[in-house]
This record gives sequence, C-alpha cells and structure tokens, in this order.
Amino acid sequence: MDANHILDAKGLLCPLPVLKARKRLQELSAGEILRVEADDPAAVVDIPHFCAEAGHELLEATMAASGQIYLIRKRG
Repeated sequence: MDANHILDAKGLLCPLPVLKARKRLQELSAGEILRVEADDPAAVVDIPHFCAEAGHELLEATMAASGQIYLIRKRG
C-alpha cells in the first residue's frame, strides 16, 4: 500500500513519534495515508493506541531492520 506522506520519527523517544504523527495528520485530507517510521520501542504500543483513540485507521504495522513502519489512514 502506498503512502501519500512519510514521517521519519526515527531517533525520537516517547511521546514525540505520536505527537509528530498527530501534527502531520492534522495537515492531511481525510483518507490520505501517512507512513510513520519509528525506532522507539514504546511506539509499538503508542501508535496503535493513538490511532484507536483518535479514530484513525492503522492499516499496517510492520517491523523492519531500522525499526517499525506504520501506515495510518486519516479518519474522514
């Protein structure tokens, strides 16, 4: 699945990956997809929880050599 936008949150610790994702999602139109790349171990819990609370759809969460990759569709 292709993302419309990419957020590189590698090197950022909790809560910054979620805060940066929230800010970036505010700028997107409903239905657009944001790819978040993170390496904070807490992001495994924080990103899915953020999506559930904010109503965004977590399309995919995968592990990569450089950390985690999340595909989030903005609610609409």
